[in-house]
Amino acid sequence: MNKSKTEPAALLFLFPATVVYLTVIVFPVGYSLYLSLFSGSGIRNWTFCGLQNYVSLFSDQVFLISLRNSVIWMLLTLVVTTGISLLLAVLLNKPFPGRTFFRGFFYFPSVVALIAVAIIWRWIYNPNFGFINQLLFSFGATTGQTWTSQSSSSLLACFAAAQWQAIGQPMILFLAGLQTIPGDVLEAATIDGATGFKRFFMVTFPLLKETTVIVVSTLMIGALKVYDIIRGLTDGGPNNASQVLATYMYSQTFDYNHWGYGAAIACFMVIMMVFIVVPYVKFTSRNQ
Repeated sequence: MNKSKTEPAALLFLFPATVVYLTVIVFPVGYSLYLSLFSGSGIRNWTFCGLQNYVSLFSDQVFLISLRNSVIWMLLTLVVTTGISLLLAVLLNKPFPGRTFFRGFFYFPSVVALIAVAIIWRWIYNPNFGFINQLLFSFGATTGQTWTSQSSSSLLACFAAAQWQAIGQPMILFLAGLQTIPGDVLEAATIDGATGFKRFFMVTFPLLKETTVIVVSTLMIGALKVYDIIRGLTDGGPNNASQVLATYMYSQTFDYNHWGYGAAIACFMVIMMVFIVVPYVKFTSRNQ
């Protein structure tokens, strides 16, 4: 078929997707960048301020707390979520009775909405009759802990609750990656004397490189924009101890009507994603 006749048809088929992409992605991002250059709290009460909103971020103590908490959340996600999901994938990749049931069992929480997870764990963390405190009472504790109401534990309590929902998806991705590794490669490594941890770190894990890139990238992006679990459990409290960038951006934009300031926080989050995820993907994929 003549190439000149197929190109217009291809462009015609691409047109609907292009319209959706421009409408849903490009225009909102561009408009947010435009809003971030203005200050004001009303619909039309805006004043052009240039980069002042971005400068103000780094003298805003609540923003700095939110930034610190988001970085902590990302680091915990990188170590804890990735580690547990990979461990479960390795265990569930082994043949044993009921393997399919346990795969579904550990994956099921990932289909539950995070706001529903927050409601569930709000009851689990209840200081009077929550499951965790009742368990501590059975071991001799005399007073219940207010897990989500203490500045020292609120962020970690939210993170622990989020793990119940967060592990299933990367576990399935790792499991799919493990099943693509040829059995003869592992058999050859075993014959050469590589067993247990040595075979995993020298053979299995390097062959999971592409899967690991996808898992870590998606987890980092999800960690940076975490919102639902914080909003449902602590709403950023107490005293902003569990505030993260997404919740602070929401509160500034919709609770206080600081649209320009909230847009500046959103743009800062996008910049963080670009500078964290893109170099990581480029570095890990350079030999592919």
